Amino acid sequence: MQETKNQETKVYLIGSGIAALAAAFYLEKDAKIPGENIYILEKDNLPGGACDGLGNEDEGFLIRGGRMHEKHYVCYWSLLSHIPSLEDPNISVRDESFAFNEKYVSNAKARLLKEGKILDVSSYELSFKQQTDLVKLTFVPESTLSNKRIEDWFDQDFFDTKFWHIWTTMFAFQKWSSLAEMRRYMKRFIHLVDGLHRLGGVLRTKYNQYDSVIRPLKHYLQAKGVHFEMGVEVVDIDFNLSANKHTAQVLHLANKDEIVLSDNDYVFITNGSITDSTDVGSWHRAARLKGLQESASWKLWKKLAKKHEIFGNPDPFCDDIDLQKWYSFTVTLKDTTFHDYMQEFSGNVDGTGGLVTLSDSNWLMSIVIAHQPHFPNQPDDVKIFWGYGLYPDRKGNYVDKTMAECSGEEIVEELFAHLRVQKLMQPVLAAQKINCLPVSMPFIDSLFMPRKKGDRPDVIPKGATNFAFLGQFAEVENDCVFTVEYSVRTAQMAVYGLFETDKKVLPVYDSIHNPKYIIAAMKAFSR
Repeated sequence: MQETKNQETKVYLIGSGIAALAAAFYLEKDAKIPGENIYILEKDNLPGGACDGLGNEDEGFLIRGGRMHEKHYVCYWSLLSHIPSLEDPNISVRDESFAFNEKYVSNAKARLLKEGKILDVSSYELSFKQQTDLVKLTFVPESTLSNKRIEDWFDQDFFDTKFWHIWTTMFAFQKWSSLAEMRRYMKRFIHLVDGLHRLGGVLRTKYNQYDSVIRPLKHYLQAKGVHFEMGVEVVDIDFNLSANKHTAQVLHLANKDEIVLSDNDYVFITNGSITDSTDVGSWHRAARLKGLQESASWKLWKKLAKKHEIFGNPDPFCDDIDLQKWYSFTVTLKDTTFHDYMQEFSGNVDGTGGLVTLSDSNWLMSIVIAHQPHFPNQPDDVKIFWGYGLYPDRKGNYVDKTMAECSGEEIVEELFAHLRVQKLMQPVLAAQKINCLPVSMPFIDSLFMPRKKGDRPDVIPKGATNFAFLGQFAEVENDCVFTVEYSVRTAQMAVYGLFETDKKVLPVYDSIHNPKYIIAAMKAFSR
């Protein structure tokens, strides 16, 4: 009877990030909703949300950012074990990724630089008190950390340590970020602490995450009949909000159309987005900082939050862009000089080094040289790398502008000066064999803003009959935001919670209760 009812059910997913794509997968596979009854509604022209990657050799390749992977992302890898690779349909995306990481193992030999030279990071430079504070943080209840910042817990010298430089640039935490979120990261990733200085245990996909993960997922879902409605923005939702029962009734679209939900229909809402309102600059133009006015998901969430407290409170996550923004950039080179130099300088073959951070950069700039090619359509003689700066409102050490004011050309000028490669790269610049696309992301650190319980709505709010929240701004106890694992787990929670299946949400990997990881972390802290 339940399966027959599900055959008549329609489900609308607002947003097309990996949480929504995963939810569509579980709806079709486990809840037995026909693919043709699943509709993904997306304001932009490409799916994937923060898992992106596009471009070509002439206009420049572009990656706004990259999500970190590791082997204990149980929900994520389980999902991708069912998705065939586009290059070889006989293997899954999971197996393709695992095989790639067996060949290219993370072992960063140039994690931090200063004055153009590699720093010794064998010691994290933590005082005994700082070591103790880190350990204490993992044992205090999260409920005591509401709205607290990381700088409320540690002394100011902590933010000058090599540990903090590694931590802040690897995960994009700021000292004003949520202490509760840092606590979750410490507990969730304690098994990585010993190798943090060399990015040990960090996994990557074969190509950028759009080509390696999103495209195969989209191809799979479309083959099942799932609809991708691009350029469709949901601007409001009507609910019937009674004392203990809450039901979504009508979706209002930007073009004034409406989608009226029947008794059997459902809506899954991606509330908030870290890549909303981004802007891409050029070699000659700085990226423009946008905000709430240009957003879609944030404006929708704000409208919903006014209707009832079960919808959470978006304000802490989106009302202070100056504390949430940072800028990234992607460099395309029709020349191998820079990559050849960095391989020799760092001792890392492309794809094995990961983040290289300029610790004395006013912007706190880092770059990543991924395995080449990083795009399937990238010619052999074209190289790309990605970078970002955590402090875009500070003037450069060499360029008399803030990073936010800089064009792609000026960002490259600042980077090459830090690396002491101006003369080496001058012929490449003169021959115009280089392009750099800067990107402003006003909400990229929103998920790390200090918060309290209830600010993020539950995946399935109490009393919800036909709706759920997905993604980084829905509450998942004990898991870490800014990860693809978190997004996919919300999809499992939504589908398995609203529909009768024989499936259970996979548990969060619990490394904090494994003595060997705690001992290894303690030794690493004291090195």
